[in-house]
Amino acid sequence: MLEEESILIKGCIRGDRKSQEAVYRKYANKLYAVCLSYSNDKASAQDILQEGFLKIFGKIKMFDQKGSFEGWIRRIIVNTAIDHLRREQRIHIYAGYDESEYLAENPNVYENLNLERILGFVRKLPEGARIILNLFAVEGYSHKEISEKLSISVGTSKSQFNRAKNLLQQMILESE
Repeated sequence: MLEEESILIKGCIRGDRKSQEAVYRKYANKLYAVCLSYSNDKASAQDILQEGFLKIFGKIKMFDQKGSFEGWIRRIIVNTAIDHLRREQRIHIYAGYDESEYLAENPNVYENLNLERILGFVRKLPEGARIILNLFAVEGYSHKEISEKLSISVGTSKSQFNRAKNLLQQMILESE
């Protein structure tokens, strides 16, 4: 861990506002992008970010300074986003997905895409598929962990991930 980061964390533990502000400035933009990946609504993403930072500063004493601080705060933000969507009753996961409705996976379809274009397609995914895609492919949660977080079956998590991949492929093919 960087010495500067360690000093900021210790300042946050003491409740030092300047340290908290420095942590916020350092990570807010990255974490706001994470919030947007769970909520396409900018105001809601901002709410998630603010709520997440309140949790981060409230729980910072629990950070053991052995792993990545950025990874630790990112996990808090992701959990906050899921809690926020659950509270708003906005997580709608379609469990009746039928893979035969979509195209077979074609890895060549992704070759000529830039990150911004891919993110644009991801934002267009149905909410449940987008959330599971983010949790599995971006955050690295297992389908078992996702099923526990979202109170769904492992099979539903897997099928929604496959649905997201197939929908992305279909959107990309249709855009060419």
